[in-house]
Amino acid sequence: MRKQDKLNTLCEIEGFEDSEAMAEAYICDSICPAICMTEGCDYTAHYEPDCQNGYCEECGGQTMQSAMILMGII
Repeated sequence: MRKQDKLNTLCEIEGFEDSEAMAEAYICDSICPAICMTEGCDYTAHYEPDCQNGYCEECGGQTMQSAMILMGII
C-alpha cells in the first residue's frame, strides 16, 4: 500500500525502528514528521499532527501528510 510505503520511508528518515516508536515520540507534541505523498518525492518536514495537505518545499505541491494521518491516529 502506498501510504504504508511512505510511512515506512518516513520512519527510516526520522530514525525510528517502526511507526509505533515514532507515534510514542510525537503523540503529545504540537508538531510531528510529515512526508510528501508525491511519487518519487520523499521530502520531509515537521507539521501539525492533522496536516493532510501541507506545502512541499521540494516539488511545490500541497502534498504533505503527517505521520499521525498516515498511521490513522487522526
